[in-house]
Amino acid sequence: MTAAHFSFTAGTLVDSAPARVSMAAPCGRLSLRARGDLAPLGAALGTDLPGRIGRRAGSGDTGILCLGPDEWAIRLPEARLAEVEVAFAGVYASHPHSLVDVSGAEVTFVVEGPRAAELLTLGCPRDIDTIAPGEGRRTVFDGATVILWRDAATRFRLDVRHSFAPHLFALLDTGCRELAAEPR
Repeated sequence: MTAAHFSFTAGTLVDSAPARVSMAAPCGRLSLRARGDLAPLGAALGTDLPGRIGRRAGSGDTGILCLGPDEWAIRLPEARLAEVEVAFAGVYASHPHSLVDVSGAEVTFVVEGPRAAELLTLGCPRDIDTIAPGEGRRTVFDGATVILWRDAATRFRLDVRHSFAPHLFALLDTGCRELAAEPR
């Protein structure tokens, strides 16, 4: 079954003064595994692949995050999926790789606000402050594997498998409410 099933609709899910949690609109998502000369794959994508774990690259509305020495997460408009898949198929003979459409497997929570990083520490063991704006990491959030994109000092995207989304949202919702209840 490849049809996407969303537990949430795009838009704000919880809003408090310390942090807001929203569901991002669906997008195209590709998982790329490759080794060796990455230039042909970057050319097929239309932008260079970042070469260091945690680094991001992209152009326009396409974002690429290096997750490992031979692995990248690619986010792009759904309308570009077929075009990119055809371009990658064109270089496969000279540069074998694995490109998998994982668009229907994940959803994205947007966490933003003055205490967004603090909210993420509720379930993430990683030191959030070590992730610079414009970078990202694969990590865990309360035991679920997630991809964390840091877009700005106070704005993050959290890609999570559909099956874990309700659980993670419940934690983020509780955390937002707890932060809002703290005396200032």
